[in-house]
Amino acid sequence: MKTKILLVDDEPDIVEFLQYNLKQEDFDVITAYDGKEALAKINEKPDLIILDIMMPVLDGYEVCKRIRATSGFEQTPIIFLTAKSGEVNEILGLELGASDYIQKPISPKKLVARVKSNLRKFEKSDEEKKSPAKIKIGPLLIDREEYVIHINGKETVFPRKEFELLYYLANNPGRVFSRDTLLKDVWGTDVYVVDRTVDVHIRKIREKLDKHSDLIETVKGVGYRFKSV
Repeated sequence: MKTKILLVDDEPDIVEFLQYNLKQEDFDVITAYDGKEALAKINEKPDLIILDIMMPVLDGYEVCKRIRATSGFEQTPIIFLTAKSGEVNEILGLELGASDYIQKPISPKKLVARVKSNLRKFEKSDEEKKSPAKIKIGPLLIDREEYVIHINGKETVFPRKEFELLYYLANNPGRVFSRDTLLKDVWGTDVYVVDRTVDVHIRKIREKLDKHSDLIETVKGVGYRFKSV
């Protein structure tokens, strides 16, 4: 099933131009030309919403606020596409629940890239919700809600990325992950890091695991896995 995007802008030329480029990327595009029409179109359950701010009937801020108050749309990615500039406008949009804020004019390629990035973040967030809040495996208790790790009952401090990397591996025991996969799934695609970053974090995690460091196994030429206990 195609990913569905609701595109809202009061300028027909912009809507037509962006709709064409999004369809070229195989997105299913629903269009609306004012805030009231946009609220009616969310009944078609879009996966992501691109929303202009300066529109007749209801502006984008008000539309965003009402969408966020609608059951089932609390986390749906909303990208503000606007000619308004300035930090205050951006902060207001983000505080109302927008996922991203793009100032016009923008190249179609850049918009498509931001759309894909926001969809990936949403998918990752959805997967995290389905993951267990606590993992008890061998001598470890990993608590994702409190961001703490207990080793044989003793709390040990792990920096955020080390924690997330260990949780990711422990949540998939026995499965081998390449460095590229770990970079993409733990660090994301919006930051620049290199393969060596994974190796450094694994080394630091093993140091903290001390005599249990062999829980993380190196698969030569491939990557890493958490030992099945």
